[in-house]
Amino acid sequence: MSEPFSVPVTVRGYETDTQGHLNQSVYLNYAEHARWSLLRAAGIRQADLVSRGVGPVALETTIRYRRELLAGDEVEVSCAFEWGEGKTFRIRQTVRKADGTVAAEIEAVGGLMDLTARRLVADPRQRFKELATDPALLDA
Repeated sequence: MSEPFSVPVTVRGYETDTQGHLNQSVYLNYAEHARWSLLRAAGIRQADLVSRGVGPVALETTIRYRRELLAGDEVEVSCAFEWGEGKTFRIRQTVRKADGTVAAEIEAVGGLMDLTARRLVADPRQRFKELATDPALLDA
């Protein structure tokens, strides 16, 4: 099995809280950055989704904080889609320090919304596959 897609991020000082750790809300930004980076790498741009009348939506997100991150820490944020049979999918992500230590695990449930009907599409995997130039990156 190959390594999941990941992007590097450096923790910036303004992202930290009064204790000097990465603010809890910033983990969501890092996760979102990795998701959009994966979609772009697979050949899907936001404009492509909008032109097809669909957009990804977050339905649930869980973050497990494992180790603190401090300003200047270099991390890799992974991203892997897991497809089921229904209208939703899971995204599993890990924020890992340069030394391999897991700083956080993020698990999300998402869907792909029809922007006109305001309902989830029946087969998001197929829709992403149709839009992607490299659907293998999405395991679609």
